[in-house]
Amino acid sequence: MDFGLVLQTDPPASRVVELMQRAERNGFSHGWTFDSAVLWQEPFVIYSQVLSHTSTLKIGPMVTNPGTRTWEVTASTFATLNDMFGNRTVCGIGRGDSAMRVAGRRPNTLARISEAIKVIRALGRGEEADLGGTVVRFPWIKPGAEVPVWMAAYGPKALKMTGEEADGFILQLADLYLTEYMVKAVRDAAEAAGRDPSEVTICVAAPAYVTADDSPAALAHAREQCRWFGGMVGNHVADLVAKYGAHTGAVPDELTDYIKAREGYDYAHHGRSGNPDTQFVPDEIVDRFCLIGPVEKHIEKLTALRALGVDQFALYDMHDAQEAVIDTYGTKVIPAVNA
Repeated sequence: MDFGLVLQTDPPASRVVELMQRAERNGFSHGWTFDSAVLWQEPFVIYSQVLSHTSTLKIGPMVTNPGTRTWEVTASTFATLNDMFGNRTVCGIGRGDSAMRVAGRRPNTLARISEAIKVIRALGRGEEADLGGTVVRFPWIKPGAEVPVWMAAYGPKALKMTGEEADGFILQLADLYLTEYMVKAVRDAAEAAGRDPSEVTICVAAPAYVTADDSPAALAHAREQCRWFGGMVGNHVADLVAKYGAHTGAVPDELTDYIKAREGYDYAHHGRSGNPDTQFVPDEIVDRFCLIGPVEKHIEKLTALRALGVDQFALYDMHDAQEAVIDTYGTKVIPAVNA
C-alpha cells in the first residue's frame, strides 16, 4: 500500500515544503494539498518547491476542479512540472466544493468534469485535444510524458464515470463498509466499459490521529481533532441527498443518515480542527470515517482497507500532531502494513 500526505496550503509555504520532505523521509510516496484559491495559497507554486526539495515524492491536488482553472492551463501546469521533475504529478479532480462555492459559483457538473479529464490527460501526453471547437496540442511535450487523472466521487453517477474514465478513484472517507460498496461500484463500471478494473488506482483519504493508548481521554481528544472531516464530507453528502433524496436506495443510508442534524457550514473553518459547524458529527462517524487510536488500530484498519482493494491511503494531517503522526506512520505503521 502506498501512503500519501494531505495538507492545506496555509502560509508559510515553507512549512508545507518541510512537512512534505518529512513525509518522504518517512516512506510516503505522495503529497497532496487542497486547491481552493480564496481560502489558501496557490498550490501549484508550492508544488514546484516541494518537487525541487524532494526526490521521489509525487505531488497533486486533492482536488482541483475544471471551473476555477481553464483546462489547457491546468494541463500545461502539470506538464511543465513533469518536464522539470520527471512525471511526478497526479491530477486529482472533482466538482470543486469549497473552491467554487467560496467564489459564488456552483460546483461543476459531471459532464464538465468528464470533458476536462479527457483534455487534461491528452494534452499532458502531448496529444491533441478539442477545446470546444479549437483543437490544440503542446508542441514542447517530450515522449513518455503523462498526467494521470484521479477523480473524487461519492454518488452513483460519479462512481460510474470514475470507473469508465478516470485513472484513479479518490474516496474521502475510510469507512470499511462504504469503501467496499464504492470500490465495487467503480470496478463494476470499469469492467462494463471494457477496462481492466485493476488499472483504476484506488485511493482512500481520511484524517489519521495516533494516540498513546485507548483511554477515553485520549480518544476524545483525537475525535475532536478529526471531527471537522465529517463536516467536510457532509457537504458532499448534502448535495447527494438534495439530488437523489434520502432512503431511496441510490446512496447508502450509512452515508446519509448522519447529516440529519446538519444546519449550516462556514467555509472559513473548512478542513480545520475545532470547526464550530461540525458539532452535528457524532463520535461514531468520526471513528468510522477516520483512523484514530493506538498504532495497532491504524495497522488493523489499513490492513482491512488494503484487503478491499485500496492501493493508497492519503493521510489528512490537519490537527495538533502533524509531525508526530508523520513520524509514527514512518517508523511503526507503514513498515507493519507493508511488511
